[in-house]
Amino acid sequence: MRMVELIQKKRNGLVLSPEEIRFIIRGYVQGSIPDYQMSALTMAIYYKGMTAEETAELTMAMAQSGDQVELSFPGKTFVDKHSSGGVGDKTTLIVGPMVAACGVPVAKMSGRGLGHTGGTIDKLSSIPGFQVEMKQKDFLEQVNRIGLSVTAQTGNLVPADKKLYALRDVTATVDSIPLIASSIMSKKIASGARGIVLDVKYGSGAFTGSLKEAKILAKTMVRIGRNLGRETVAILSNMDQPLGKAVGNSLEVLEAVNSLQGNGPADLMEVSYELASWMLVLGKKAKTRDEARKILEENVEKGRAWQKFLEFVEAQGGNTAAVANKQFTLAPIRLEVKAEKNGFIHNQDARVIGICAMNLGAGRETKESSIDLGAGICLEKKSGDYVRKGETVFELYTSNAEKAGLVADLLKTAVRIKDQPVSHKPIVAQVILK
Repeated sequence: MRMVELIQKKRNGLVLSPEEIRFIIRGYVQGSIPDYQMSALTMAIYYKGMTAEETAELTMAMAQSGDQVELSFPGKTFVDKHSSGGVGDKTTLIVGPMVAACGVPVAKMSGRGLGHTGGTIDKLSSIPGFQVEMKQKDFLEQVNRIGLSVTAQTGNLVPADKKLYALRDVTATVDSIPLIASSIMSKKIASGARGIVLDVKYGSGAFTGSLKEAKILAKTMVRIGRNLGRETVAILSNMDQPLGKAVGNSLEVLEAVNSLQGNGPADLMEVSYELASWMLVLGKKAKTRDEARKILEENVEKGRAWQKFLEFVEAQGGNTAAVANKQFTLAPIRLEVKAEKNGFIHNQDARVIGICAMNLGAGRETKESSIDLGAGICLEKKSGDYVRKGETVFELYTSNAEKAGLVADLLKTAVRIKDQPVSHKPIVAQVILK
């Protein structure tokens, strides 16, 4: 087989065979297929799509491109969650300790920032001393001991996705349903969890813009998971505005800490409780979502989830005193963006805000870019709030004075203020069970 012929085949809208897909993934991981040819193929997939069979085969080829974790401890059902990507999404930092505190072990392999959205590993890296790279035996020992472990993708676990993840970020092929579905599900399958809860986001700040697209992605992934023997549930959540009030790595960890202490923003807590509830159901700790929600709320109120987070931080080398005292390094330059008139905030475009945070240093423009863990944006007002002229809507944190003013001007375009109140859309639109 020749890669150029396979690129042409997909470019023309034809179906790749299982053998061809395995050839592509094997060659890319081994280095015989270069980035520029893989970029051409991902662009062809972006425009021509893939069949359900192609997507499933791609998922398995990626999952089998490296080692696979076997999570099998007597009497324990391991669960995992994954987000399709959003702005201000720090739910893993909240949901993981919540669920682990209830006795359901969470073993999670996470990624770094992708496009205008943040990554869990970048957020955890802002905790002083926290180790995001773990050997597989340490990863397994920790989750068995304390019930929670989060690690970056290693070179041996789904190496195909690790390479593709970075490539898609810089070639404008992130928002392709087959590529998103195979990326997410290959990691879930390789990491060994038997229960998988997916947060499929839609709206301006998500990779799937419409609810219709999000449903297609959710059903694709649920079908892949269940066909491979994993209990899989997907929730559809709105990402027209950022989740919570913090966008940026250190800022989002601070917000997660506040949330675990019972002081989180309403939208962030609603999504977190929804995800965690289904994780308890799949983990056999509750029969229904409502029963699970009550258990979780009690654990947060009694401080068990917060204590589990501290235990998790300590286990991975993090400075628990700094976390408990909320001592995080924030970028030194701060700038406020103020409302230009009185009225109700009708929209805060999540995509624009995510791009602004990236430009401040909180995200990567290329896969080689370094990030400023202390950079980001705080939303002092959110959609539905009434604001007076001159009140602060955003507060910017950056180390780049030159970009601060430009970003402030761009942020003004992300907000619409009107005289009439705005009706809220539900943050969780639907749950896909099959």
